Amino acid sequence: MKYVLVTGGVVSGLGKGVTASSIGVLLKACGLRVTLIKIDPYLNTDAGTMSPFEHGEVFVLDDGGEVDLDLGNYERFVDIILTCDNNITTGKIYQSVIDKERRGDYLGKTVQVVPHITDAIQEWIERVAMVPVDGKEGPADVCVIELGGTIGDIESMPFVEALGQFSYRVGPGNFCLVHVSLVPVLNVVGEQKTKPTQHSVRGLRGLGLTPNILACRSVKPLEGNVKEKLSQFCHVPVSNIVTLHDVSNIWHIPLLLKKQKAHEALIEVLQLKGFAKEPQLDEWTRRANICDTLQDPVRIVMVGKYTGLSDSYLSVLKALLHASVACHKKLIVDWVASTDLEETMEKEEPELHKKAWHLLKAADGILVPGGFGDRGVQGKILAAKYARENKVPYLGLCLGMQIAVIEFARSVLKLPHANSTEFVPDAKTPCIIFMPEGSKTHMGGTMRLGSRRTHFVTTNCKAARLYGNANFIDERHRHRYEVNPDMVPEFEKAGLTFVGKDETGKRMEIIELPDHPYFIGVQFHPEFKSRPGNPSALFLGLIAASCGQLGSLLRTVCSENTTPRCHLTDGPMTPGPYRHGNLKEHSNGLANGNYHADDNGQHE
Repeated sequence: MKYVLVTGGVVSGLGKGVTASSIGVLLKACGLRVTLIKIDPYLNTDAGTMSPFEHGEVFVLDDGGEVDLDLGNYERFVDIILTCDNNITTGKIYQSVIDKERRGDYLGKTVQVVPHITDAIQEWIERVAMVPVDGKEGPADVCVIELGGTIGDIESMPFVEALGQFSYRVGPGNFCLVHVSLVPVLNVVGEQKTKPTQHSVRGLRGLGLTPNILACRSVKPLEGNVKEKLSQFCHVPVSNIVTLHDVSNIWHIPLLLKKQKAHEALIEVLQLKGFAKEPQLDEWTRRANICDTLQDPVRIVMVGKYTGLSDSYLSVLKALLHASVACHKKLIVDWVASTDLEETMEKEEPELHKKAWHLLKAADGILVPGGFGDRGVQGKILAAKYARENKVPYLGLCLGMQIAVIEFARSVLKLPHANSTEFVPDAKTPCIIFMPEGSKTHMGGTMRLGSRRTHFVTTNCKAARLYGNANFIDERHRHRYEVNPDMVPEFEKAGLTFVGKDETGKRMEIIELPDHPYFIGVQFHPEFKSRPGNPSALFLGLIAASCGQLGSLLRTVCSENTTPRCHLTDGPMTPGPYRHGNLKEHSNGLANGNYHADDNGQHE
């Protein structure tokens, strides 16, 4: 097993996650099998209980792991299926060591950070690196490890020590350290400054780690004399110093690495000559170039409660981007805080209220993502009502589906007290109820999590047709509440169809309005399995409906009996096979404004 460690210096937010993912893409293009591990030094056991404002979205894996959003980045870029063990946290390591101590595994010894914590970290890495993540048998060839945070952070010290020991143990030729650092330009002098990177590398070496490759973040490509200076003071060959300068979209980063022959440096350090081939990134290149040249816009309004931080909905944004590129449309996302749509805001902040409604009414399509809590719920209900009554394409995810059900109950069934017991525990008309197997006392890991099967009740619906007339699908879930099954007959009698259900037939998974151009709600999160070359079927349906392509898309899909898969050509997407169950790329933080498909800044 070969290991590539990606660390960061100077400041956070440089793009370690994108860099690690891009290295994975490059090595995979060389014919090597790749797995990835993310190390997060925080004490939380996982990301499940963390606020999106604190750490961005919680990414959900097939096995139900609630993990850092960078693992979503890895899955999307490298097209792999990771497990919860691919995300290491301080909490997990300490918990495992303490559990061993309680069992008496240490035979009365004093349990210390060194060697017990550091040994546990190394054992975890070696164990997880051997688990295949690409659907093939046997371990991968290379494991890429991203160490979260910045070198020098006190909370990451045990991991740095463990990785220093690990590099010595696996030996030369099996370990490569890629250090991502900043080369800023001071406006006063306009000169690229190397001193921050010099200090960062000095600190790294002082902690027992020596970089083999420097990945320097900068606004523009590094000048030749700057590379030579870095080489001299950081003891890294000029050929092993690559520039990660600002690009129009992050799909260019693997191409940037290839252009600077980073794969040759990696192969040389890891002694993989004879095993690796010249990287083939033709489709990746076409996709990146197409994204840059799209002109015809499709405008989607995102109605949520975390609109101040776009990373809270990162996977949703990426799924929209994948679908829009497949349809050859330039994605524009307008953020609307759901509270701004509510009547109370009309009195308190009339301008915000007016602007929110203006954006909603100008949308080609409306998306209500998942979420928790009652803040902004009424605004989401109003958005669903507007989409239903005005025949605007609508996609509701998890809570977004539940919102659509509540709105339908109030407006069509004339049940004014219809609500979710999440918001009103003693609701008179509980159309959304708490799941029996859930826990109301423990928050972490107690939801219905991970990949679950949904069976289509009928194939005569848009959702089933988008999935290639499949009888069932496997998608990822993260919820505590569900549609009240006792009310389903009443809903269906009024025209709201439940076209997808779980294995028991009692848990509602997909809703549709047959007489609407595109009104679909799902209890699961299809965004987590969307890929650049294989966009989510339901997101593709939303984009196609929003730009008038849904009819032709469905005809194509049905004639081929396949779900849409992006094959990059000069025209809109063509279909390909759907892979059942096998289906921190960050935005640039454009909150409270427009998100453009080519506005992907490179961040951690």
